[in-house]
Amino acid sequence: QVQLVESGGGLVQAGGSLRLSCAVSGRTFSSYCMGWFRQAPGKEREFVAAISRNGVITYYADSVKGRFTISRDNAKNTVYLQMNSLKPEDTAVYYCAACASLTSSYTMTRAYNYWGQGTQVTVSS
Repeated sequence: QVQLVESGGGLVQAGGSLRLSCAVSGRTFSSYCMGWFRQAPGKEREFVAAISRNGVITYYADSVKGRFTISRDNAKNTVYLQMNSLKPEDTAVYYCAACASLTSSYTMTRAYNYWGQGTQVTVSS
């Protein structure tokens, strides 16, 4: 069983930064690609970013490209999401997720096998 635990969420003013972390345990971390999703109240969960097993390949939603950076440290079994220039519309619960391989469905929740419990990010204007 794979367990994912997010941390690093909080309240920040517009223009500020936050760094989310997701610690993974239970299986070999480097065998999983990883993704970040977010869900705002009343909205569907949406893709934010994804990273390949070795960290070489990354993908971003257009809405966060140039502001967010996904990275991973396989020695620490952790994936990160550095969020800069935050906007009020970034307010959501952020989830990390693990996948077996980065396919063309990497933006879809069904491509991911394991999920964390989420961490709240609130950006005030």
